[in-house]
Amino acid sequence: MSFRLFDAPLREPSQFVGFAGNRIDRQSENRADDVVEKALADPKARLMLMHGGRLYLKLADGGFDPWFKAAESSAFEAPLDRGVLLGFSNSGPVLAVPAGVEPEKLPETVKAIDYRSVYMQGLIDEEAAGAMAQGAALLAWHASHAFCSKCGNPSEMRAGGYRRHCPACGTDHFPRTDPVAIMLTVTRDKCLLGRGRHFAPGMYSALAGFIEPGETIEAAVRRETLEEAGIRLGRVVYHASQPWPFPYSLMIGCFGEPLNEDIQADLNELEDCRWFERDEVRSMLDRQHAGGLITPPRGAIAHHLIRAWVDSEQEQGADR
Repeated sequence: MSFRLFDAPLREPSQFVGFAGNRIDRQSENRADDVVEKALADPKARLMLMHGGRLYLKLADGGFDPWFKAAESSAFEAPLDRGVLLGFSNSGPVLAVPAGVEPEKLPETVKAIDYRSVYMQGLIDEEAAGAMAQGAALLAWHASHAFCSKCGNPSEMRAGGYRRHCPACGTDHFPRTDPVAIMLTVTRDKCLLGRGRHFAPGMYSALAGFIEPGETIEAAVRRETLEEAGIRLGRVVYHASQPWPFPYSLMIGCFGEPLNEDIQADLNELEDCRWFERDEVRSMLDRQHAGGLITPPRGAIAHHLIRAWVDSEQEQGADR
């Protein structure tokens, strides 16, 4: 079997997924320990305030503004010394800071909205959404790594949030990203979609799973597909990636070519798993499925994998 879906893409698909619009110059290799203090002293500094998986947004001109000045942050009990310098934009320094005020105590002019809703509803522009993903991931990492994993003593934030240092044993710790393989198994005419128990009503998506230590991306794609669906894969090709701040993952999207089609779904992992014909998937993407079935929202990498396969029909015809 040979069709263009498995050829190298002519453009970079990753730039079209949610959270991929980050244009910040991180300067992560050139940071002194006082970079946050210096950034906050810059009158052009912009802050994102976050709390409990939510972004604080100001109501502005019928929309939402995710940016706060340093002077505004005191009203939200934001500990600036725990802020993370994301980097520098054309407008100045950009920071993410954990807010102390609970959402129910916010003024009417500020709303606390969870990260998923922010990106799914398109409440902020792509660049701000990318910054939100970066900030949310870094703050989550710091919150879960307050103690040295080598000696157990409290560690300290350094380099503007790009390192933690243990003063007791001298060990340095660096922010981590958890790689996750997300894969769409496809033939010319159908694709494999599964439904998790936590999914929205009627939603089917690509299969996914964490990449394990000592495992290649391709091996993880084959292993997860076999474990979850009983489908063995031949060729595996990379398509796109997506930063995923839940809490700090990188989704690595691939296509897989099945060697068998008899599904043996792991119903401990999935509620359902089955093959879908192209026309049915197109109706799911367009929210016109007769049974109310849908695919993930437009910003999700699963949506882009599915859409890329559906749209490859014309290219496949040219190969025949």
